[in-house]
Amino acid sequence: MDWDAVVDELYGLPPGDFTAARDERAKAARAAGDRELASRIRRLRRPTLAAWAGNLLVRERPDEVERLLELGAALRRAHQNLDGGQLRELSARQHRLTSALARQAGRLAAQAGQRIGDDTRQEVQDTLHAVLADPEAAEHWAEGRLTKPLSAPVGFPAFLSDTEAPPATRRTRPAGKVADLDAARVRRREQQEQLERARQLAADAERELHDREDELAAAKEEQSRAEEEQQRAEQRATELSRQLEHAEREQQVAGEAAHKARDRTRDLDRTVREARRRAKGAAARARKLAEQTQQRKGL
Repeated sequence: MDWDAVVDELYGLPPGDFTAARDERAKAARAAGDRELASRIRRLRRPTLAAWAGNLLVRERPDEVERLLELGAALRRAHQNLDGGQLRELSARQHRLTSALARQAGRLAAQAGQRIGDDTRQEVQDTLHAVLADPEAAEHWAEGRLTKPLSAPVGFPAFLSDTEAPPATRRTRPAGKVADLDAARVRRREQQEQLERARQLAADAERELHDREDELAAAKEEQSRAEEEQQRAEQRATELSRQLEHAEREQQVAGEAAHKARDRTRDLDRTVREARRRAKGAAARARKLAEQTQQRKGL
């Protein structure tokens, strides 16, 4: 059983079918003797509806995926270079493309038998914004194995109008106001860092919870198998006990029969010896009478 093939298969399924299929593949891997693979499969998390729709888009529209990835690279360069004109042009394209792709994801999901609402479609579009902003998110999304929607980092332009421009193109402000703005930026950056740390801790805690849940599920499965083995052993022991009891009764009956047979053999042996003695005596008397009769005839 191949890991990548299993993962691709599972994350291509509708979320409602995921858990049963995952457990079936884990059991198959365990039955094949690959406990490590079975454990890895069991730790796979069911995708949310938005994550699944995003994965579906990756699988069904590879050309559109490539366009989005190329646009993301261009946007990140423009954002890094603080190129206001290019940012406005690219962000407009970003808005149109992510909206169109989110609608496509909705249509693909409906064709697969799972309709999505506006909130879920917005989560798909948020994921696409994250893909544009973060190359690691883009790489992760392009695998088609998301378990939950992604969020773009704060500060990355979702959409710039013609009246907006990046910080480098804005009118120079007085020094005091610049200092105040710098302090505000520092505070926002610190708040953002705190938020990111909190989110990371929450994500780590969620992963830890999932790991413990998987371990619990594996332990319960192991317990169930052990209890089944115990039950079979108890049934076998009960059956063997009955067989032993039956064998002991048969042994007792056979012993009694053997004892009676020995007694009868002994009695018959005594009778045979007595009969033999009587026969021998009768034969001797018959010979003697025969001799006497012969003697009388000679006289």
